[in-house]
Amino acid sequence: MSAAERTDWVDWHGEYDDPASSLYHRLEVVRGHVRDWLDHTGTDPVTVLSSCAGDGRDLLPILAERPDASRISATLLEFDVRNVVTARAFADAHGLTSVRVRQVDAGDSTAYLDATPADLVMLCGIFGNISDEDVHRTVRTTPQLCRPGARVIWTRHHNPPDLTPRIRRWFAEAGFAERAFDAPVEFPYSVGVADLVGPPQPLRAGRRLFTFMR
Repeated sequence: MSAAERTDWVDWHGEYDDPASSLYHRLEVVRGHVRDWLDHTGTDPVTVLSSCAGDGRDLLPILAERPDASRISATLLEFDVRNVVTARAFADAHGLTSVRVRQVDAGDSTAYLDATPADLVMLCGIFGNISDEDVHRTVRTTPQLCRPGARVIWTRHHNPPDLTPRIRRWFAEAGFAERAFDAPVEFPYSVGVADLVGPPQPLRAGRRLFTFMR
């Protein structure tokens, strides 16, 4: 792929601002699941990991509205430095001192060394941009990112050929129990929610998890 053909991941975020777009509605579903999870974690300190976090809009506004944000330690991994700058500016402006935004390649397992294990792992906006093989590899690796009982929120379109039935099965095979699956007929997005019921695994650094294809 030439440089001219690569996706501009800053411009790509513009669709989130269009109430008629699929991304706008997917964002609201993801935020709803994040809110629900945080509401059910009580007052205990928790850690959140967002991989390929973009400008952080699926997580940071949720933290900014919560009076208990100080108990939530979040690490956002993002490659595009412009999105990193935007996310850091938002966190700073809202006093989110327990948020770290790191400019790294989240497709390399080494990037997760100081961000795991996490209580909530967000894999949003990834599975539709990588190969099926990379999706499977990433799902198999997800227990390495998790604390016992961790929750995972993931997204993927359900356009034909729909990979989501296989992704759901892969998560089950990796030791996760599905808690929710949203796939509206009027939009092509899917949002999956699953909890780790199997044992976590030690993180293996230096492994290629995925490579974006666009």
